[in-house]
Amino acid sequence: MLKKIIKSYDYSLIAVIFVLSLFGLVMIYSASMIMAPARFELPSDYFYQKQKVHLILALIAFLVTALIPYKVYQFKQVLVFIFFGSIAVLGALFVFGHVAGNAQSWYKLGSRSLQPAEFIKLGVIIYLSAVYAKKQHYINNFNVGVIPPLLYLVVVCGLIVLQPDIGSAAIIFLIALTIILSSGMNGKTIAKLFGVMFIILLFASPFFLLKKDSIFTEERMGRIYSFLDPFAYEEKEGYQLVNSFLAIGSGGLKGVGLGESVQKYGYLPEPHTDFIMAIISEELGAAGVLFVLFCLSFIVLKGLRVAAICKDPFGSLLAIGISSMIGIQSFINLGGMTGIIPLTGVTLPFVSYGGSSLLLLGLAAGMLVNVSMFTNYDKNYRSQIKQIRQDSMAKGLR
Repeated sequence: MLKKIIKSYDYSLIAVIFVLSLFGLVMIYSASMIMAPARFELPSDYFYQKQKVHLILALIAFLVTALIPYKVYQFKQVLVFIFFGSIAVLGALFVFGHVAGNAQSWYKLGSRSLQPAEFIKLGVIIYLSAVYAKKQHYINNFNVGVIPPLLYLVVVCGLIVLQPDIGSAAIIFLIALTIILSSGMNGKTIAKLFGVMFIILLFASPFFLLKKDSIFTEERMGRIYSFLDPFAYEEKEGYQLVNSFLAIGSGGLKGVGLGESVQKYGYLPEPHTDFIMAIISEELGAAGVLFVLFCLSFIVLKGLRVAAICKDPFGSLLAIGISSMIGIQSFINLGGMTGIIPLTGVTLPFVSYGGSSLLLLGLAAGMLVNVSMFTNYDKNYRSQIKQIRQDSMAKGLR
């Protein structure tokens, strides 16, 4: 049995995840080697060394969740812990949280910071996947099958908006919406769902008006103005976006060479985080960009394929949630640095610098690999049973 389990792991998926993470580590060193000493008076490999520690922790998290059967997360005790734990952790931020980037979204742990909203994403995925999987027999009973889990989602997103961190709340909402729309509801139920969401927005609108000064800050509005016309604000809010365009244009097809970026010399203030793709584009050209896009697309499409062939509703929804999280974050990051959508400060999965983000991705990727393993194992086991039955019938006919 152990041999069959080991054979059932999708090693192509595992390999792409690790190769992309190692590629990100190399690019973090290249992107931050000038900025670290020039801006922070730190060693040139400071962010590289920190990300190396983050990668080791993410690897441990990946191995743990890749080995633990994913059905464990369906247990009532786990769901209760996620429900109350996530609300408590987000609520405690307003008392013990650390303010960074005009948002009280972080816990300060010595020299390190932890952003709980990153891990809430995975909590929401597990909770909604488990609850809607259990409600399959009455998924179209709106009051019982649909509404209760939405209350949890509203509370979580509301607490994150209050920090205020609208970007993380929007990502969690989009991930949750993907899971909900994939849960097996019919068209009538989905129409009711969107009606309820519209009513919630109407009731929430007075809050946004009261808190407009703290939510719609000058910095956030500047991101919208720079998105509409970055070159009109190239000295202020559009500075990063314009330099991102210059980095992309300078790279061309072949790039200027690994480590040879000009934009990382202070022109892109955070080249190792949400604008790391601009540095990749400048140094490695179209080849580097296509490599990253291929790896991210491979992971997302593999996850969706697992969801499509998985016979267990919970495993299927879990794979959809994790795949959509990686896909949505990738789109928001790449859309922001190319000017397709306003900037949000979202990191590029597996590539950008960030401990909380990489640890979350390690946990989530391990779960996805575990769902894939059990799906492949069940598929192979069923085919073997079918073959044994066919052989037995053939012998009986003789």
